[in-house]
Amino acid sequence: MAVLLEREGAIAALVEHIEVAAGGDGRLVLLSGEAGVGKTSLVRHVAELARPRTRFLVGACDPLATPRPLGPLTDIVTELGAGVERALESASSDAAGPGNVFQAVLRALRDSEQPTIVVFEDLHWADGATLDLVRFLGRRIARLPAALVLTYRDDEIGLLDPLAVMLGDLAVGSAVHRLRLEPLTVRGVSRLATGRGLDAAELHRVTGGNPFFVAEVVRSGSLGIPVSVRDAVLARIARLPTGAHRLAEAVAVIGPSAPVSVLQAVLRERCHDALEAVPASGVLQANPGSVGFRHELARAAVVGAIPDFRRIELHSRVLEAMRGSDIALDDLPHLAYHAEEAGDTTAVRLFGHRAALHAAALGAHREAAAQYARVLRHATEAPKEERAGLLEGQAYAFYLINRIPEAGQAWLDAGALWNQLGARVREADDLRWASYMQWLLGRNPQAWEDGVLAVRLLQSGPPGVPLARAHANLAEQACFACDLPTTTDHAQKAIAIGGEIGALAVVVRARFHAALVRVLCDGTGWPELEAAWQVALDHDMVEQAGMFGPVATGVAAVHRDFVRSDRYAAKGLALSRDHDLDMFRQFLWASHALGLVHRGRWDEGAAEAAAVLEMPLGSPLTRIFAAVALALVRARRGEPDAESLLDEALTYADPNDLLRLGPVWEARAEVAWLCGDDVRAQDEARRGLTATHGRDPFQVGCVARWIGIAGGDPPALIVAGPAVAELAGDWPGARQEWSQLGCRYDAAIAALAGDVPALTEALETFMSLGARPAAARAKARLRQLGIRYGTRGPRESTRAHPNGLTSRQVEVLELVSAGLSSPKIAAQLHISPKTVEHHVAAILAKLGAHSRAEAVAKYRQRIRHSE
Repeated sequence: MAVLLEREGAIAALVEHIEVAAGGDGRLVLLSGEAGVGKTSLVRHVAELARPRTRFLVGACDPLATPRPLGPLTDIVTELGAGVERALESASSDAAGPGNVFQAVLRALRDSEQPTIVVFEDLHWADGATLDLVRFLGRRIARLPAALVLTYRDDEIGLLDPLAVMLGDLAVGSAVHRLRLEPLTVRGVSRLATGRGLDAAELHRVTGGNPFFVAEVVRSGSLGIPVSVRDAVLARIARLPTGAHRLAEAVAVIGPSAPVSVLQAVLRERCHDALEAVPASGVLQANPGSVGFRHELARAAVVGAIPDFRRIELHSRVLEAMRGSDIALDDLPHLAYHAEEAGDTTAVRLFGHRAALHAAALGAHREAAAQYARVLRHATEAPKEERAGLLEGQAYAFYLINRIPEAGQAWLDAGALWNQLGARVREADDLRWASYMQWLLGRNPQAWEDGVLAVRLLQSGPPGVPLARAHANLAEQACFACDLPTTTDHAQKAIAIGGEIGALAVVVRARFHAALVRVLCDGTGWPELEAAWQVALDHDMVEQAGMFGPVATGVAAVHRDFVRSDRYAAKGLALSRDHDLDMFRQFLWASHALGLVHRGRWDEGAAEAAAVLEMPLGSPLTRIFAAVALALVRARRGEPDAESLLDEALTYADPNDLLRLGPVWEARAEVAWLCGDDVRAQDEARRGLTATHGRDPFQVGCVARWIGIAGGDPPALIVAGPAVAELAGDWPGARQEWSQLGCRYDAAIAALAGDVPALTEALETFMSLGARPAAARAKARLRQLGIRYGTRGPRESTRAHPNGLTSRQVEVLELVSAGLSSPKIAAQLHISPKTVEHHVAAILAKLGAHSRAEAVAKYRQRIRHSE
């Protein structure tokens, strides 16, 4: 066979993986290559080799505009057993959605009496639910007597493609193995073209060595006719008998696999004679009960060649045939597709909406969004109530797949329709959703304005779930602004209403944020926060519990509470892994990365942060934490591009957003200081304090400390943590507190205000971390004190003086004792006032004095004693 030429290595590798899997060490095999390279033929060949020792199950993804939810699983469900069938049938009505289906598949593979090889073909056409199933199985396959073989076109996957994200998620698994099929070499093409009178080199050039292209051209017998797949396929179709030609068109319109019963209904005649011609066509192939194209490219070529009027007629016949029988849930996407192609608006609205609901129930939210979009294209004349409901469904699907701007607009559009209908509750609830979307986008003022309006609209009616949610929404936004009174007010209202009507999810969310705002404002509230999280877990509130974990982890990391952040991250990652909550996993990784950097584990933190920033999807908050973590490592090591990361981070949130931008301002001040620009460091810190309004005492202290470190006078502020001692000039206390938190680097920074032993220890810490810019500043500080790092001690002139002062410092102190100000001393010594201040600071440190007057007194006293 053409596609098995030059495939010996791939065949051997796949056979070996199957044998290992049959022994109990499961395998996930990613078989990739361009369209037409022969992936399917290779798998089928290996299947024949593996039988009867293993059970071989093959399901396929379809190239529909909106794929079937769990399409490949549906193809093999009967062979997996009754348990999977029951789970799949009940998925639409089961609140657990696809979770029970995934567990059922896992049990079927684990408990099978015979090793199982599951093949999902053409995964590049997979729906979101199928990709989630693959993630679920891929993380557990190593413990199963099974192999999962996935074929896909790697040349059609973009950076933002959901399949690319899934492949990245599974990239590091020990059970994951990759096989890529390359096009044929010139030698392989030459073997195929032998005896056909074709120039093998030219054939290789025009086909790129693609086995499908080559085979079709070889069959045509001439390079001058079918030089592309389309030409090759249409040339073969054109030579079919009239009946077979009509059958090929019908098959092309129906899809990759056309049931014979549907074919007969579409053709309105028995197609036995036409089916007889299928094997000889070289394009179509007959399967038990169905007919399909050997390759999707061939089907697409035929569809493109059918005249429009004929194609519309065929889609109408397919729709009529399929809706005339019992409609399975799996057929809904097909019906919606054929209805749209046939121009049947009523059918599009009917089947498209049902397909969207079914997809959402299975967790295939991308497909749900696409189906809603399809229906809305044909619902311009539908009643306003229907269109509003469709927009709400589309908005929720957009939200779950992280298309936040589109989600917000869809909710606003739905709310406008409810406004026209006088349905104030629905309008306000949609406005509340739009408010939340604005907040997710960092548009805090607009989010708050819309949230307040939603509450006002709902207060005129009886209390219910929408009003409770509206208050919880405002509590959440106020919480992240560290506004304790406002958070408490709206949280209590949400809890009161939710408790009265039994809306536990709203109550738990409000309690979580009521606790979180206390964590932010005064450091209390952790027990209540954890209690709310546990309630969410106990009641299987997967979305709530999934969101609580990343938020708690991030706050703990920013507050340098690494015991909690590690515990929360582990708990959150376990939850997201068990329930495939990938939307929360990125935030957990980013928060964990920031925590690693703060505790001095820079290599690990930078690697995790870089990985998050390379991911195609992620909320602004996720990117901010990752950008800060990576920027800090780069700046502390003297590497480039730190400031560009922090510039980008500022664009992701409202300037007054303390939770999101507090760490950014802190990092920007430090980066400026590391560059030797003390003035800019102070400016960055002051800008941060002004922008964030000083509501989180710990974060405020982390920003304000850089004003003092850079030589300025911080404003009077309410701070918490080590910054309390640091801003009070108690460097030993600050150093001890940073050390107790596990922040070696920050402890060393605090010690820069200390004596020579402290400075020397700080320098050694910087050097051990590879913090070259901070080490340079420590050395400069030591030089001011007359110490040259690496020597046995002070210079001779310094050692000779009874107070350990340099000759220049003695000059400065004598002028200080004469009552001269820093500018006058600078003018007399021909140095800058800033240098005078550095000398004065060094003098105070060496003499253990807290003021100039005390330094003069101690100096004179020691001089007398030395005499």
